[in-house]
Amino acid sequence: MTIAPLPSALSPSRASDFLQCPLLFRFRVIDKLPEPPSSAALRGTLVHACLERLYELPAETRTARTAVDLVGPQWERLRAKRPEVDGLFADDAERDAWLESARALVTRYFDLENPTSLEPRDRETRLDVALPSGLRLRGYVDRVDVAPSGQIRVVDYKTGKSPHPRFEDRAKFQIFFYAVMIWRDLGVVPARLQLVYLAATAPSAGTTPPRTSCAPPRRRSVTSGTASRRPDARASGSPGAANSAAGATTRPSAPSSEAPRLRCPPAEPRARGRCGVRQNRRRARLSSARRRPTARARGLPHDPGGRRPPVGGG
Repeated sequence: MTIAPLPSALSPSRASDFLQCPLLFRFRVIDKLPEPPSSAALRGTLVHACLERLYELPAETRTARTAVDLVGPQWERLRAKRPEVDGLFADDAERDAWLESARALVTRYFDLENPTSLEPRDRETRLDVALPSGLRLRGYVDRVDVAPSGQIRVVDYKTGKSPHPRFEDRAKFQIFFYAVMIWRDLGVVPARLQLVYLAATAPSAGTTPPRTSCAPPRRRSVTSGTASRRPDARASGSPGAANSAAGATTRPSAPSSEAPRLRCPPAEPRARGRCGVRQNRRRARLSSARRRPTARARGLPHDPGGRRPPVGGG
């Protein structure tokens, strides 16, 4: 029997897979089973690339029209890197409709934030952090804003709709994972974590990392293999610079000297079994007995002593 080696690195997505379904984690990480690409995932990659390129332009030119014009060139670059993506579309009409949906998501972004008043410190930043056990945590953060006071805001774009609060723990787990990586790497707990749902009709979610219980590691400098660009207190991108509609304002908590705890998503509620059905039947019988008419209601003579009258007289 061949024993597959354990993974040496873990990303937020794979960690979430393990919590949701260990078998899925094995198929993807250990067995490395191939997965066909999907048009939804490809659209997310394209929209992320357009938003990253948008913040490379001067602030005054960051308009919705400019962002929409980036979809075409970024799509051509994506096709050049991955020629197999053309097979996802049956014809040109289907591909054009798909591109139009990507343009709609890019346009929607301007209803949530004002990019002309933001100067992010980092975009698509790669983080690589080593744990004492030897396991490495790796991931890409969509955007990092740093205020002049040094407070950090982590922004994660989501091209899907905002989930029901009952199912939002998966997305929150991922952004809390990024917060732990930044804390391990820089020794600073982000003041705000924000999920920007581009296909949502409701405001996007923002949250503040929870207080924690262990001391942070010693601050260290960024070297090769860690964050591409290290945020500092002199950065001009302030989390509070724009009064954005992308989430309710939450007072940032003071940076804590403790590590944020990761909270596992709650288990799905179990379906009611036969025991619950029996309880419902028992309640129905008791309720029916209470509604049963008494002797006086049926027109029979009432005996205060509790004796029934003889049947047939006498």
